[in-house]
Amino acid sequence: MVERRAPGSEELSRIDTVGTVFRYAAGVLIVLIAGMLILGELGISIAPILATAGVAGLAIGFGAQSLVKDYFSGFFMLLEDQIRVGDIVEVAGKAGEVEEVTLRYVRLRDAEGVVYFVPNGEIKLVVNRSRNYAYAIIDAAIPGHHDVGAALLAMQDVGQALRKDPQFGSSILGDMEVWGVDRWELWGMALRGRIKVLPREKDTVRREFLKRLAAAFDARGIKTP
Repeated sequence: MVERRAPGSEELSRIDTVGTVFRYAAGVLIVLIAGMLILGELGISIAPILATAGVAGLAIGFGAQSLVKDYFSGFFMLLEDQIRVGDIVEVAGKAGEVEEVTLRYVRLRDAEGVVYFVPNGEIKLVVNRSRNYAYAIIDAAIPGHHDVGAALLAMQDVGQALRKDPQFGSSILGDMEVWGVDRWELWGMALRGRIKVLPREKDTVRREFLKRLAAAFDARGIKTP
């Protein structure tokens, strides 16, 4: 069973993601400051080092514009709460679960276990599929000569029964919305509806609904194309 987030875990996830990034940045800053203080205590002048670092930093800055872009993009992405660890997202043409977020990159793992490191500067659009809620889209089909009303009623009844189910009911956030006939083709009619669910339970609810709908259609003598 897919793990569900407890109430308040959205905010905890955000705090954990931002905290990890800033702990890393603070660690680097502390090491640099401590290094300069130690050199000063040893009697080594840090003025030439700082001057050299300034010139080198200027030269590196011109050659590392993409790196600077990554860090700036990562900072604002975290500030605007676009991505958190554990989210299911699509960025730069890659989709998967977020395993790590830094100021430099986002690490994703897709359904096949493949890991992607996406530089923040390459992210133009974030598609977040796990924020607050989602909709499980339900598609069904019947031949053109069948009674549409009976098929729609079956979809409504299955939706109500699924919401009352002790196993699946906690994943469903609203009643089944039966939209009706979506398309009329040569083979028959396509019916469509949707159910508001927890984002990580969308596919689980949709699969269970279709399994039950097939049984309901068979019990009521409703054929599919």
